[in-house]
Amino acid sequence: MSETDQIEDEENQVSEDDWAAAMGEQAAVEAAPAASAAVFEQFSGAGAEPATPQGFDMILDIPVGLSVELGRTKISIRNLLQLAHGSVVELDGLAGEPMDVLVNGTLIAQGEVVVVNEKFGIRLTDIVTPQERIRKLNR
Repeated sequence: MSETDQIEDEENQVSEDDWAAAMGEQAAVEAAPAASAAVFEQFSGAGAEPATPQGFDMILDIPVGLSVELGRTKISIRNLLQLAHGSVVELDGLAGEPMDVLVNGTLIAQGEVVVVNEKFGIRLTDIVTPQERIRKLNR
């Protein structure tokens, strides 16, 4: 066997070894979905307590505007300018009707007015589910 033939045989051997290694890597990757699922579970916070998802506590201190709406009405500028101390503005909400609780302008609950230690408060009677909120966003 000449030296050239020997070099070509070595190159072919290396190529076959590389091919076998690549096939082995592919088999390992195909067998790894269970292992990759475990990695994704780790990132999704499957081991964390369900009430506080992983990374959720980063946003807990962000302030949002909460308001309670008694009712609404439309009024002309003429009537608005005539309002004075003691004027009464009629709202579309009825007495005893639940009031809307809004966070940043989005309805999240309804409730009734209560007085606690001479301060007004609201007792929540109905909370809008996250699915209902998402449905309203899609409209």
